[in-house]
Amino acid sequence: MTLRAAERPKGRTLLTARWLVGHRDGRHVLIENGEIVFEDGAVTFTGHGFAGEVARRIDYGNALIGPGFVDLDALSDLDTTILAYDNQPAWKKGRVWPRSYLDAGPYEMYSREELAFQKKHAFATLIRNGITTALPIASLFYREWGETPEEFGDAAEAAAALGLRAYLGPAYRTGNQVVEADGRITTHYDEARGLKELDAAIAFCERFEGAAGGLVRTMLAPDRIETASEDLIRRTAAAGRSLNVPVRLHCCQSKIEYELVLAQHGMSPPEWLDKLGFLSERTLLPHGTYVSGSRHIARPGRDLEIIRDAGATIVHCPLVSGRHGNAIDHFGRYREMGLRIGMGTDTSPPDMIMNLQVGMILARVMAGSATAVRSEDYYDAATIGGADALGRPDLGRLHPGSRADITVFDLDRPHLGQVIDPIQTMLLAGHGRDISTVIIDGRFVMQDRVIPGLDEAKDKARAQAQFEGVMARYPERTFGHPPASEIFSSSYPVERKEAVA
Repeated sequence: MTLRAAERPKGRTLLTARWLVGHRDGRHVLIENGEIVFEDGAVTFTGHGFAGEVARRIDYGNALIGPGFVDLDALSDLDTTILAYDNQPAWKKGRVWPRSYLDAGPYEMYSREELAFQKKHAFATLIRNGITTALPIASLFYREWGETPEEFGDAAEAAAALGLRAYLGPAYRTGNQVVEADGRITTHYDEARGLKELDAAIAFCERFEGAAGGLVRTMLAPDRIETASEDLIRRTAAAGRSLNVPVRLHCCQSKIEYELVLAQHGMSPPEWLDKLGFLSERTLLPHGTYVSGSRHIARPGRDLEIIRDAGATIVHCPLVSGRHGNAIDHFGRYREMGLRIGMGTDTSPPDMIMNLQVGMILARVMAGSATAVRSEDYYDAATIGGADALGRPDLGRLHPGSRADITVFDLDRPHLGQVIDPIQTMLLAGHGRDISTVIIDGRFVMQDRVIPGLDEAKDKARAQAQFEGVMARYPERTFGHPPASEIFSSSYPVERKEAVA
């Protein structure tokens, strides 16, 4: 199957607005009343007074034209983590399989058609939030085991149809966390199955790398460190080198993960990965929170130094972390250490601007100082940081030669209040819904918040029905198999109209 992206507009396009985020000498600059010109998917000019002929000229007025966001852990799911917001502990609320469910035989709770819809719906939501490059992430809790090449073939079709730049690859694993009958959390392994999934993921990369004119790239996604065997880690690292693709592994995400890895291997997660030769400049590590020597983990060690020295990137997902009561300690310190940091949404809503806002607040609280981080530090992480993690100097910045991945942030929205510096205003009062226009690889994929061919209200209703179907199955995979009414609490007592006889 040959995937094709839509045709680009013919000729040069010139955009102008009150503010433009350009790029000079390795850093972003703000160009007041700036102009940007692109043609055939590439930026050809940024600055003032373009003298050449253009096929079209668009003035966005009081707006900020900037590079698209790079989301290294991009929600591509109907997000079940939101169900844990006020329903804890996770192992009692369906977030860890009970042994009884595993013994009965896990099964796919979505059909292939439902998974295809889920990806397309999620990809459209990413675009609506100004995300132009996405590395999808979805839960495996409702899966039979890992993800499949078939569903990611469907995801590639969706990305090409919508015009989203995506790095795709089915998640795979050799193990899964399990709650035993006595409440202990252990890891169940099926290594043969996981290694077979790795082979399928490699074949997917070989088939789809560079599809849709380069919009679709690939990655390896071995899910979580505590569900990976030594052989899976070693083989994944070798495949990543051979294919030269990003490798993403959720790591240092929770205390349970840290303790499981320490108990099984006698080392912290980064120490174990370092021993196995897994870490490199291709490695992406969400979340980098529970590390040795931090306020979260008393055990001494050099976890952050190990990650830094390998050139790996920590994928910072502050919204989902903050919702569950934790945060990296802290963003400013990580930057000062020389760690590479990119951003991920990883939860609903996949609003990168909200993540930047929450991250900045958490960083200042963790540091105990309002000067620990500035707005541009987080904006850099969501643009330059993500692009550099992918080895893409042509993404995450706007200058001649970069790809034309562009967003328009409307500064005239009433809720923004008084506009000061445009980046500071965005991080003070903005949200993803303030993105009015998105251009990816020179294609207008959203204009005036409309994505061609999609019915947002209809898709929202379908997503809600599909999500409620999975919620209804939660008792099957929840410890003790309580009814859904006991798994999911209500904020207040609910009064319902009595059924009419």
